[in-house]
Amino acid sequence: MSQKERVNDKLRLHSATIYEIVSREGSSELSRRYSALAWSGLAAGFCISFSMLAEAYIKMFMPDKVYAPLIENMGYTFGFIIVIMARLQLFTENTITVMLPVFENPAWRNINKTLKLWAVVFASNLVGTFIVALLMTKFSFATPAHLESIIEVSHHAIHRDLWDVFVQGIPAGFLIATLVWMLPSAESNEFLVIFLMTYLIAIGDFTHVVAGSAEAFVLFLSNDISLAGAFGYIGAAGLGNIIGGTGLFALLAYAQVKDEI
Repeated sequence: MSQKERVNDKLRLHSATIYEIVSREGSSELSRRYSALAWSGLAAGFCISFSMLAEAYIKMFMPDKVYAPLIENMGYTFGFIIVIMARLQLFTENTITVMLPVFENPAWRNINKTLKLWAVVFASNLVGTFIVALLMTKFSFATPAHLESIIEVSHHAIHRDLWDVFVQGIPAGFLIATLVWMLPSAESNEFLVIFLMTYLIAIGDFTHVVAGSAEAFVLFLSNDISLAGAFGYIGAAGLGNIIGGTGLFALLAYAQVKDEI
């Protein structure tokens, strides 16, 4: 390998290059058929539910020690690792990817396509998490001990003031958008990047709308909260995630490169 090749190999991706990669991915998503997005979003809803399940299963076997939450919260990363590495459609990823093309060309046609994509992906994500919650609570896919642990984990996540849910959703949305921005530079370290960013969401008690919807639906189907309570949580977390992902990170990402693209 020549000296020039070695230098090029060590150079980090420029911000404008990362922007272009993420923006092209967003443009590609906007051109996909809605049926394909829906099936991918449904699969993502199934898979993200493993964040709740893995955390609950680990909790079952953890001693009651002060450090236990640090280990239990590692389970929260499982669903995100599956969804992101499998390239499934997760709503919060789309708060940055499909927004970058809109910032470049804010025509009504692009805004309309983005809103429709958000609606399809978000709805299919929620259908997926609801089905998993239904299987866990009503169809004996979880043993009584497992279900008790799932409900306990869900209590911790859901039972909080809606303002707190909204506020804690902002850093979660920001971190997911940051994760998407980091992946083009991650190369063979994708797993580690996803793990670290989503683990930070878990230990920070930040709220993620899709992962949290699985917990909200479990509590609803267990007659612990009302349907209005479940969707109140989903609405507050979703709004916070959008502000953190689109209102903060995506705008900042665009602002730093708008004169270079």
